[in-house]
Amino acid sequence: MSVRKRKKRADSEETEEVENKLKVVYSDKDVVVMTAPNEEELKQILLDLLTEKPMNLKELHSKLSGIASEDKIRRALASLSEKGQVTLLEDGKYAKLGTE
Repeated sequence: MSVRKRKKRADSEETEEVENKLKVVYSDKDVVVMTAPNEEELKQILLDLLTEKPMNLKELHSKLSGIASEDKIRRALASLSEKGQVTLLEDGKYAKLGTE
């Protein structure tokens, strides 16, 4: 599956960082088409984002908008939680263990 993103001048650094980890299939001055992350790549992207600061599902989904669905993000977080790599805090935010 590929992900299509319109280029924006004001892309955040975090979004660019995430997109740099994905394989670009096609690019021109207006559009970048890249492969969607597989489950393991998505887990690593989530871990990288959560290393910076704890985030709730809505925040994570907004950073990964157009790259991964909320359902895929939720499943990846559940898997990471089962493996003891992330935890759900009392305020509803996910945190990478060891970075709280």
